[in-house]
Amino acid sequence: MCTGTTAGAGPLAGFVIGVTADRRRDELTALLGRRGARVVEAPTMRIVPLGDDLALRRATRRCVAGPLDYVVATTGVGWRGWMSAAEGWGYGAALAEACRGAIVLTRGPKATGAVRASGLAETYSPGSEACDELLAWLLARDLRGSRVAVQEHGAPLAGFAAALRERGAEVIEVPVYRWTPPDDPGAVRRLVEQTARHEIHALTFTSAPAIEYFLDAARAAGLYEDTLAALRDGVLPVCVGPVCARPLEDAGVRAVCPDRGRLGSMVRTLTEVLPARDRRELRVGGRELVLQGSALLAGGEAIWLPPVPAALLRALAEQPGRVLSRADLLRRVWGRV
Repeated sequence: MCTGTTAGAGPLAGFVIGVTADRRRDELTALLGRRGARVVEAPTMRIVPLGDDLALRRATRRCVAGPLDYVVATTGVGWRGWMSAAEGWGYGAALAEACRGAIVLTRGPKATGAVRASGLAETYSPGSEACDELLAWLLARDLRGSRVAVQEHGAPLAGFAAALRERGAEVIEVPVYRWTPPDDPGAVRRLVEQTARHEIHALTFTSAPAIEYFLDAARAAGLYEDTLAALRDGVLPVCVGPVCARPLEDAGVRAVCPDRGRLGSMVRTLTEVLPARDRRELRVGGRELVLQGSALLAGGEAIWLPPVPAALLRALAEQPGRVLSRADLLRRVWGRV
């Protein structure tokens, strides 16, 4: 679904931005829309509701069935969701007591804040937000016979759990907010196609699995290389943080991340970076115009153009006064759009 306006030239007027998030999608769409962007919504995955998650309930029962030695909190929202779900199932007090008797490790400030808000205290939290340092800290201990609960968020930490089991630990994987394929795979495919054709100016990602699902959809559509090429040159990938951006980095794509891993910070970073790299000032008939994304900004209004005319005007505006050959125009405009 695409939303936007033709009047009221906000800082993102003229830009078409893809939103791949499921959770907090409405909030992100509203933040971008208020800044003048047109938003294409295509959640690349779906979050299983906690109350319906039998796997999470079984893991919680295992945690309260005996003493825990270590508890690993990987995300703030995942920890809060787990505690809330346990309370709803009648396990809240027992789970809190089990965690209180264990050594609690947290990944990053948000997980630390959630653990403290639940009345617990962390023993160790690494300086980075990666799980590697948590794993190294645990592997430096004698884990034989210990029980370790690992709160996951969306995707299993298979390598993390396997390393602990190799050292003799019993690992309870707590699958909070499991992610499954999207409800509307057709919308994701259309977003992939728009990205490959450079009809999208930026893509936003709030989790690493969302990127992986998106790239899987590109492979299935036969557009994987075209999509990566677009993300390397032309379409701006914006991630909520460096951990989220890892699948793109592994594919050779550099993403933009805010200093703080927050939704508002991501939108502010996008608002600063995107216009700075895709804005052309024009003077036509003594009138000042601005070409930004796919719109001409004039007199406080955004006049949206279709992709081909917008790309054609941009190619001409890059070198005012120069005559471009048919071959140049075909390569610059129709070679992309």
